[in-house]
Amino acid sequence: MLRSRVQAIRMISLFLTVLLLSSVTPTGAQELPHPFAVAAKSAALIDADSGQFLYGQNADERISPASFVKLLTLFLVFDAIDQGQVLLEDKVYISEKAWRTGGSKMFVRQGNRVPLVELIKGIAVVSGNDACVAVAEFLQGNVQAFVEKMNQKLQELGLTDSHVQTVNGWPAPDQYTTARDMALLALAYLQAHPQALQYHQLKEFTHENIRQKNRNSLLWRDPTVDGIKTGHTEDAGYHLLATAKRGEQRFIAVVMGAKSENIRGREALRLLNYGFRNFVSVQLFKKGDVLLQLSVWKGTQGQVELAAGETGIVTVPITMQADVTWKAQAPEQLFAPIEQGQIVGEVVIATKDKVFKTVPLVANQEIPRAGFFKQAMHTIALMAVEHGKIFILVIVLLVGAVGAIWYLKRRKSKRGRR
Repeated sequence: MLRSRVQAIRMISLFLTVLLLSSVTPTGAQELPHPFAVAAKSAALIDADSGQFLYGQNADERISPASFVKLLTLFLVFDAIDQGQVLLEDKVYISEKAWRTGGSKMFVRQGNRVPLVELIKGIAVVSGNDACVAVAEFLQGNVQAFVEKMNQKLQELGLTDSHVQTVNGWPAPDQYTTARDMALLALAYLQAHPQALQYHQLKEFTHENIRQKNRNSLLWRDPTVDGIKTGHTEDAGYHLLATAKRGEQRFIAVVMGAKSENIRGREALRLLNYGFRNFVSVQLFKKGDVLLQLSVWKGTQGQVELAAGETGIVTVPITMQADVTWKAQAPEQLFAPIEQGQIVGEVVIATKDKVFKTVPLVANQEIPRAGFFKQAMHTIALMAVEHGKIFILVIVLLVGAVGAIWYLKRRKSKRGRR
C-alpha cells in the first residue's frame, strides 16, 4: 500500500515536471534557437537540469521514430518495476511471436525463460526487436495492449506530436514523432529512472553465446557519453538520441534522419559539445526555499511564508552567468483562508533583457479565517488604509454624532428628575 502511494506521488510529480517544462519551452509554432545547420532532417538539444531547449532544427517536423520507440517500451518496463508489478529477476517466457520477430535481435529462443533484466539489456544495448515483443507480452498479455499503454504514456507526458503502432519501431503507416518530443521523452525517462543509464552505457551484450556491440558509437568516442538510443530504417534514415554528463551538467541531443551512422554520431556529438562549451546552468534557489513573507488579512496568523514551488535553475550562455537574477511577484494584499501549497505568486528569473523562466510561489502553511471580531477589526483597518482622510472624517463625525446623542439624552434625563 505504501509503495503504491509513493509511486503515485512520483508519477504526479513527474507529470507536473513535464507540464512545467512544456509551459516554459517554446510550442510547436515557435522556432528554437538555430545558430548552425545539422546534417540531418531534424535535431534538438536540451539541458537535462533546466529542461531548456538550446537548439532546434525542424524540431517539430514529424518523422518515423524507428527504434526510438524502444525508449518508450523501456519507460513502461521500468515503471512496472517501480510499481512492484514485476521484478528484474522475473523469468519471461519467449513466445513464437517474439522468436520470429525480424530486424535487430538479441536472438531469444522460443520456449525459453529469460530474466527480465537480460531483456532490458537486449533492448538498451543491441536494440532487440524480439526482446521488445517478449516484454510487451509479459507485462500486458499481448503486443496491442502494450501499444495502447505506450500511447497513454505519451498523452500523460504531453507529447502530442508522437504516436506509436509497434513496440519496437518497426515501420508502420501511422507512427511518428518529432525531435522535440524525443528530447522531452528522454528527459522524463532519465528523471523517472536514472538507474536505466547503467544498461544504456554497456558497450556490448552477449546472449546465447552471441556477442553484439552497442549501436551507439559515441560510447567509444567520448567517455562522458552514457546513452541513450539509436534508430534506423530505410525510410527514416539514421537516428541518435545521445546524452552526456560533464561535471554537474548533462545535455541531451537528438539527431533524426541522418544519411549514415557516422554522420548521426558526428552531429550528435557536435550538439553536445556546443552545449557544454557555450552554456552553463545557474541555480538560484531550491524547491521549498522561502523567498518571501507577506502579511495576511483576516487570518488566524498575520504572515505567510512563500516558498519556491520548483527549483530555480536556468541555462544561459556562459557570458551571461553573472547577470541572472530573480524577482518575486505577489499580490499586495492576501486574505485568509490560505491553503498550504496554494500558488500565491511567481518568481521571474531573468537578465536585464530576457525572461528565462517563471517559478510558482506557494504558501508554506495553512492559514484559516480568523473569528468574527478579528475580521471586523481588519475590515475597519482596510477601509482606513483604502480611504485615508475621508474614512477618518467619517469616523470622527460618527463618534461626534454618538457623543451628541448621548449628551442630549443625559441632559433630558436630568431635566426629568427636576
